[in-house]
Amino acid sequence: MHIGVDSFVAAVTDPSTGEEIGAEKRMEHLLEEIALADEVGLYSFGIGEHHRSEYYDSAPAVILAAAAARTSRIRLGSAVNVLSAADPVRVFQEYATLDLISKGRIDLVVGRGSFTEAFPLFGLDLADYDTLFTEKLDLLLRIRESTNVTWSGRHRPALRGQGVYPRPVQERLPVWIGVGGTPASFARAGHLGLPLMVAIIGGQPRQFAPMIELYRQSGAQAGHAPEDLQVGLHVFGFVADSVEAASDTIYPGWNEMFTKISRERGFSAPSRLQFNNTAGPDGAFFMGDPDTLAAKIVRISEQLGGVDRISLQMTNPRLAHSDLLRGIELLGTQVAPLVADA
Repeated sequence: MHIGVDSFVAAVTDPSTGEEIGAEKRMEHLLEEIALADEVGLYSFGIGEHHRSEYYDSAPAVILAAAAARTSRIRLGSAVNVLSAADPVRVFQEYATLDLISKGRIDLVVGRGSFTEAFPLFGLDLADYDTLFTEKLDLLLRIRESTNVTWSGRHRPALRGQGVYPRPVQERLPVWIGVGGTPASFARAGHLGLPLMVAIIGGQPRQFAPMIELYRQSGAQAGHAPEDLQVGLHVFGFVADSVEAASDTIYPGWNEMFTKISRERGFSAPSRLQFNNTAGPDGAFFMGDPDTLAAKIVRISEQLGGVDRISLQMTNPRLAHSDLLRGIELLGTQVAPLVADA
């Protein structure tokens, strides 16, 4: 099993001083984090895409280009690219160019995103939420298969044999489907034979087992080989030298982040008890010391019928840069070796 990190490049307030870290310094810190992830042997680092004031990841391809120039081994990718609000031609061009810069280390994870700000920002109708993604995914996959594409749809001008350049280093640019909890999304990914990245934000991870099995069944029925039907998990997580240190370090930012989201969506405010349950053995938050975290990763993988990779999203608005660097170090040097053969 491969272990990696995802980042939403959150705006951060230093917990020791109360000082807000500026956008320029936050980007400097992010590139240090990615370089360390490469150095300690982590498999991947993904950058999300959001169009909100509390995140600095609205242009992930630009960030990934800087990261590609500073790293040599780690795979880099989107987490996720909001394909519904983008032009598939441009997305392919950007990530093919990244593949050239990185010498073949790019994964493109596409999805519809968990926030909706991108739709009005780019002049799109939220009523077209489903058809936008379906149509644009179809075009993206056609571009991946052929340099010259003839295609037409509702939401973009037609292509009549134009060439899309450049082409990536990898023969087929890896395209993963990022999904939440909709069975139709799991079935579609299986039917297309695309690897699956499951975002687990709440509840119990084992509850996703039936939908992952649906994905595998749909893929098999469509004639795809089992090795093509990879499963990854995108989860909130953190690792520190002890369970207590992990909990105390990450809770203030977790509480701030989920309090804001709960207020926006009309949910009740989160509590420390909820945090403890979510971070427990069966919860969605993957947190603890290296041994505790590794044991949970192995257990959840077994419950889901085997997982190929897990990416911990450790973005937190109250997480000191030094603590995040330590977490990345522990994840690469202690956790990843413990789960490598799982």
